[in-house]
Amino acid sequence: MTRRLALITGASAGIGAAFARIYAGNGYDVALTARRGEKLEALADEIKLRSGVETYTVEADLADPDAVDQILAAIADQGRTVDALVNNAGYGVRGAYSAKPWETHQDFLQVMTVAPCELARKVLPAMASQGFGRIINVASVAGMVPGTPGSTLYGPVKSFLIRFSQGLHNENRDTGVHVSALCPGFTYSEFHDVAGMREQIRRSTPLWMWMGADEVAAAGYEAAEANRPVCTPGAPNIAVSALLKVLPEEWLMALMRTRRLRVLGR
Repeated sequence: MTRRLALITGASAGIGAAFARIYAGNGYDVALTARRGEKLEALADEIKLRSGVETYTVEADLADPDAVDQILAAIADQGRTVDALVNNAGYGVRGAYSAKPWETHQDFLQVMTVAPCELARKVLPAMASQGFGRIINVASVAGMVPGTPGSTLYGPVKSFLIRFSQGLHNENRDTGVHVSALCPGFTYSEFHDVAGMREQIRRSTPLWMWMGADEVAAAGYEAAEANRPVCTPGAPNIAVSALLKVLPEEWLMALMRTRRLRVLGR
């Protein structure tokens, strides 16, 4: 098999599906994984018809500690190894931290931090040995600000992904493995629908702050090819991220609280 293989998590919709189309359009075979098997199969059929590449689907829930091994075993059963990894799977937990059972937070941390780290660790050796690899960790502008009340863990895990990506980037500078953190802002996808926040976010956020999933994924792909450690797509997000670096921490804390109240309409 001469084509390289890209593994995309959370590939059933939004940024993940956009990444799958982009990698296929650039000559990669794609392995798609998410919880919704029917959507994965539909996307796989679309990509195969459009791009003429091989597609593989693995229905899995990354909240399961065994999911990473199951995904990689399914790929190995096809006689393939991962040349590009997009850690995109993610979601938000709405509500006060103390109002949710620990199991909810535990699953969130498994999906958002443990699984991306485990996947990266398990595909890196083969990438380094062949002198080629791409790892994109989908983080967020939210990782550049203090945690938001009512979404307590989301910002911190995205901040972790940014720093994790920077560390891997530095570690692998001479191996041919490119590592990038993609930090989008508001993106048209199913993310806010799943969290039950679509209407509140729409009312409180101007249209010019939003980007399409295709735009975001294209920026992430280009950043990984150029081996940029952090990519913040879109002029508004670049401006916001620059401002966040100079504002005092106490101002940012107050801003996050105000932002949360606006989203809730209070």
